[in-house]
Amino acid sequence: MRILLDESLPKELQSEISGHDIRTVAEMGWSSLKNGDLLARSAGKFDVFLTADQNLRYQQNLSTLPVAVIVLAAKSNRIVDLRPLIPELLKAIAVLVPRTFSQIGD
Repeated sequence: MRILLDESLPKELQSEISGHDIRTVAEMGWSSLKNGDLLARSAGKFDVFLTADQNLRYQQNLSTLPVAVIVLAAKSNRIVDLRPLIPELLKAIAVLVPRTFSQIGD
């Protein structure tokens, strides 16, 4: 699975999610882009946009998503708080339906 890791999540998450091709927004040179532009750019290059932005569902038209979006919702976006969500994240990725929105955690 090709995953784009949003800037709202720590880069350390990259090494915690094994078995997938994960790139950060910064690695792609897309740091200055807003979520709508990130989603548009990710089409065809990534299968999943992984973020901590819980407002994304209210900011984007989810029916036109070019990729699947997964929001990680934890007490904070620090790796120590996100780590307990990883097993559920890996399960979600394994059965991922393209162009859908899901939230893991709170």
